[in-house]
Amino acid sequence: MQKLGLSQNLQQKLSPQQIQFIKLLQVPTAELLSRIEEELEINPALEEGAEEEAAEKETAETETEQMDEAPQEEVDLKDYLSEDDYSSYKTNNDNSGNEEDRELPIAVGTSLHESLMTQLGFLGLSDHKYAIGKQLVGSIESDGYIRRELESIINDLAFSQGIESNLAEAEEILKRIQSFDPSGIAARNLRECLLLQLERMDDGHDVDVIVGRRIISECYDEFTKKHYSKIMKKLDLDDEEYIKDAIDLIIKLNPKPGGEGTADMIKNQYIIPDFMLANSNGKLELSLNSSNAPELRISRSYTDMFKAYDKSDKKDKKLKEAVVFVKQKLDSAKWFIDAIKQRQNTLMRTMRAIVDFQYDYFLEGDETKLKPMILKDIAQVINMDISTVSRVASSKAVQTDFGIFPLKYFFSEGIATDSGEEVSSREVKQIIKELIEAEDKAKPLSDDKLEDLLNEKGYNIARRTVAKYREQLNIPVARLRKKM
Repeated sequence: MQKLGLSQNLQQKLSPQQIQFIKLLQVPTAELLSRIEEELEINPALEEGAEEEAAEKETAETETEQMDEAPQEEVDLKDYLSEDDYSSYKTNNDNSGNEEDRELPIAVGTSLHESLMTQLGFLGLSDHKYAIGKQLVGSIESDGYIRRELESIINDLAFSQGIESNLAEAEEILKRIQSFDPSGIAARNLRECLLLQLERMDDGHDVDVIVGRRIISECYDEFTKKHYSKIMKKLDLDDEEYIKDAIDLIIKLNPKPGGEGTADMIKNQYIIPDFMLANSNGKLELSLNSSNAPELRISRSYTDMFKAYDKSDKKDKKLKEAVVFVKQKLDSAKWFIDAIKQRQNTLMRTMRAIVDFQYDYFLEGDETKLKPMILKDIAQVINMDISTVSRVASSKAVQTDFGIFPLKYFFSEGIATDSGEEVSSREVKQIIKELIEAEDKAKPLSDDKLEDLLNEKGYNIARRTVAKYREQLNIPVARLRKKM
């Protein structure tokens, strides 16, 4: 049986303009130019250029007034003929001064093949051996392995280039290529790849490394089948901790030294900062880096179309459709310029709040002066949503006198002290790092011992938190730091 009823609910929907702003807010400076160029291509109503000359602008305003006085039918044009608010989004840019500041680093990237060829060039090989090395490097697949038989590679050289070689010579050059970075490169199988990485580690000092090498070289089949009791018997070991620690080390090795192999490319590392922060005689000066983005304005040529429409027969269907199309493009152009302006404004408000919050740190660069700061702290200062601050912090970077840092670097949770104060987790991490650097390498500090030492210094911290911070610092557990 069907029933008819009424229900009331609230839904929050984003307008196209809001969606456009959110997308632009997430775009880092390094990609902003590409996004603007894309918009310029698809929207003829948007064009590059600085603000019009005053006289020309005055003429445009006069023409606009005349158009507004004309009787309009169905299509109202008065909102589309004034350029006062849309001539340039850079008029409020805080970084419009020194041209020298505009020359910043650009994106850099290299392929795996290019990196290996560069290293091959450093070997100083003869032309004959270099040609063999080049053929071997060219045979390395995108995940870092050489799966073709060396005999086949030698035959290819003979037939395609007339270069004669033999297995011993090819093996010799391959061994030298296997010493390249990344570790494990040019292996012919997983076993060889793991051994190459283990051989790069300190010789004769780390028990885990020594046992790990023996496991892979002497007990590889048992290792793949997890027959640990057989490994202990074969290696004549009576302490299973040796096996456990060595296996923990092995499973952390990289099985694909060339990467995932989807594009054979090392991802571009963009090092263009979004903000510039300089200490000028004790005063911090913040500016937004938008120097790579062109100035934008609404195309003035579109006013001619409206003039033609105003003087023509308004009942011309094709002309009316053309004007509607032009209005849509103008709307889109205005929204885009507005979104750019709003992006710049939001970025500056957020960064200014971060600088004010961490002022002591930015003056000296002393990591221990970083205060506990979460997204909510900044959101309350600038009166914006936490998600907005998150979008800014997750994809932007600032250039300071101490280097370039991602904004998320300055956010950290707080740790209570005995005195009731809250200190940044960054400060605690720095102390953990210093304690580990000063430890006796024959008896490295366990997480429990680190917890005790931190508690003695007045930091109320649990062992699991110590372990978490140590892992975030990429510091291995005590047994892996032990040296005999």
